[in-house]
Amino acid sequence: MPDPEFRHIGQHLPRKEDYRLLTGQGRFVDDIEVPGALHACFVRSPHAHARIVSIDREAAIRMPGVVAIVTGQELALWTTRQRMAPPIEGLQPMEMDTLPTATVRFQGDPVACVVATDRYVAEDAAEQVNVTYEVLPAVTSMWQALQPDTPRVDESLSSNLLSHQHADHGDVTARKREAHRVVESSFSQHRQTHLPIETRGCIALWDAGRAHLTFHVGTQVPHPYRTTLASRLRLSESQVTVISQDVGGGFGQKIAVYREELTVAAVARHLQRAVRWREDRLENLLASSQAREDFCRTRAAVSAEGRLLGLELEIVEDFGAYSFYPGNYLARVVAMILTGPYRVQDYSYDVKVVLSNKVGNGPMRAPMAITSWVMDGTIDAIARALNLDPVAVRRLNMLQPHEYPYTMATGEVLADITPLETLEGALAAVDYAQFRQRQQQGRMQGVYRGLGLCTVVESTTYGSRFYKAAGIAGSGHEAAWLRIEPSGAVNASVGLGASGQGYETSLALAVAEGLGVVSQQVHLHIGHTDIAPYGMGSRGARGGTAGGGTLFLCAQEARDKVLAIAAELLGLSDSVALRLLDGRVEQRHDGKWTPTELQLADIARTAYLNPLALPAGMAPGLEFHKTYEPPPMTYSNSTHACEVEVDIETGAIRFVRYLVAEDCGTVLSPVVVQGQQHGAIAMGLSGALYEHVQYDETGQNLSGTLADYLMATAHELPKFELIAMHTPNRATPAGIKGMAEGGVMGAIGALTNAVNDALAPFGVVANQQPLTPMYLRALLRDKSPFINKA
Repeated sequence: MPDPEFRHIGQHLPRKEDYRLLTGQGRFVDDIEVPGALHACFVRSPHAHARIVSIDREAAIRMPGVVAIVTGQELALWTTRQRMAPPIEGLQPMEMDTLPTATVRFQGDPVACVVATDRYVAEDAAEQVNVTYEVLPAVTSMWQALQPDTPRVDESLSSNLLSHQHADHGDVTARKREAHRVVESSFSQHRQTHLPIETRGCIALWDAGRAHLTFHVGTQVPHPYRTTLASRLRLSESQVTVISQDVGGGFGQKIAVYREELTVAAVARHLQRAVRWREDRLENLLASSQAREDFCRTRAAVSAEGRLLGLELEIVEDFGAYSFYPGNYLARVVAMILTGPYRVQDYSYDVKVVLSNKVGNGPMRAPMAITSWVMDGTIDAIARALNLDPVAVRRLNMLQPHEYPYTMATGEVLADITPLETLEGALAAVDYAQFRQRQQQGRMQGVYRGLGLCTVVESTTYGSRFYKAAGIAGSGHEAAWLRIEPSGAVNASVGLGASGQGYETSLALAVAEGLGVVSQQVHLHIGHTDIAPYGMGSRGARGGTAGGGTLFLCAQEARDKVLAIAAELLGLSDSVALRLLDGRVEQRHDGKWTPTELQLADIARTAYLNPLALPAGMAPGLEFHKTYEPPPMTYSNSTHACEVEVDIETGAIRFVRYLVAEDCGTVLSPVVVQGQQHGAIAMGLSGALYEHVQYDETGQNLSGTLADYLMATAHELPKFELIAMHTPNRATPAGIKGMAEGGVMGAIGALTNAVNDALAPFGVVANQQPLTPMYLRALLRDKSPFINKA
């Protein structure tokens, strides 16, 4: 890659957006100056679960500079409630006030909004708002939430079991009876948060004369965001403009319309004043959104040689206190694709999602992150139980190239992926046989090395069928427009929301390829709902496939019209022998391409300013609009190999080597893809090693600062070796597959599997994260290694 047929796609060019970002000329929300804007600050509950008895605003409202203090009572009149109630069997409907009026459900739940002339006054006044609470028992673990006599987090529901999904495919019970052995494994992933470098924030500008709201916010989904914001304010979408320019990271945290943002918009409209809000890091850690806290158990029915005959999966997830998303989506992603590259037709799953008195969950980069660890961890468990080589068990169970397209037990179809090839590529790169020799030699000397493998099948782009089945608002399609100006300048737009992915670079290359111009000639406009077409935004890894694919198709339509006009101007009967190459029309003579005198600017001037010279019946101008519905599901794949040394005296983990063999289809921009790979792997390793949102038994968040919520830096992470093994997807424009989340999935599994490989002589298994020194030392305490000296 890139495929030789591409001239622009795959070019190794610097990112277009980097100049303004690196020189401090980005336009984040805080860079937008609004003279006279008021500042909002939220009063938050110190309790995890309590009834609101009273809110005394008197002392605060008398403070100089305080303009207003609003509570859930006023906001109930100005906004509508959120109702999350898709018609999904096993899913309880949930409703949510803009701000709570009766009960708070987690420490940090906002109960009032103070609006003042500056941030300092607003914060001082917030401390003077006196809220009286009646403290209630808190639900602080998923296991407590499932107990029949435990308090209900949402008193309107029948229980804390928000969603229960079960499915049986094939006959797992029969496979267990036939099996040589049933191998049981468990996997526990801890609670984490997204930690974008730019926390949540917004500016609301209400134009009373036009009855119009302009809302500046960092969001991944500008148009769906506008739809929700307008609806909950009882406005039409023509009355709301959402502008999201530069965004300092999202990772899934910047999709929902949060209650604080809705409050700011409602207050600005009520006061007819500009109002802005920026949460601090403490608020972000306490009250934004969280993810990942789940427990999985697998039971694998296997033959004596390690062949996987059937598989049972149980999942319990702690969803927090509020439902910003349908609670069943975990079942639709994790359980649906769990088996990944392995051959399994007898498969059942049971997924329970519970409420607790913690921050509400939201999708975090790779919501299905645990899947590859669970599946490859199960394969490793089979190898341990049967005393087999883990690579041999992988090869035995992994789908062979001739088996694709392969219909999984859940009905999902895997096609145009290469898991076995990436596994073999990674094994060759690490020299597997030689590693095992080094490992054995090291053990004799008290050095405990481990090699972890994790083969990932990453669901990248979801079609509309997935969203409808999961009850998620919106669809899987994308929209784009392209306009060639009379000067030949190319403007393009798509309905994505950028938050650091390098869209201005990669998507410009897709346009350049489809149209036949250089990418420097293409200017991308995104993040403004009055300019961009209505699209589904950035979530999952759909930017390349849905966004890039739609722009590529739109650019091809533009190219066809440009060449039709060129043919007319050159006196040709059709454009078959013409092409547009780097903005100049070329004609084929005797199999050779020769430049003509026509450039794109000449054709554009004709299209706009001399329509009489156009082919008969052709409309003037060069403006194009395209929508595209991607396949029901697209996939990329990779194999991660991680070598570590574990210090058995301290429990410390040292990285020796980390490499990834990856197939993510046609690569629009190698620079962008490499950055996405590095970032995703780093995020996965950081989460598996350090990041942990911790609550005590009363629901108090013990990790509300960056001194307590730790994350990896470049110092703690290894060098990443990337092996490109890309093959195109035959069902998508330009063969794009998409990527961005598989690095998280593979890192979680590869690291944990490596640690377990290192600790194998001690007969212990690390089945929970984070992999802290304290946890590993607890496993090793009083253990002696068994070393085969044969």
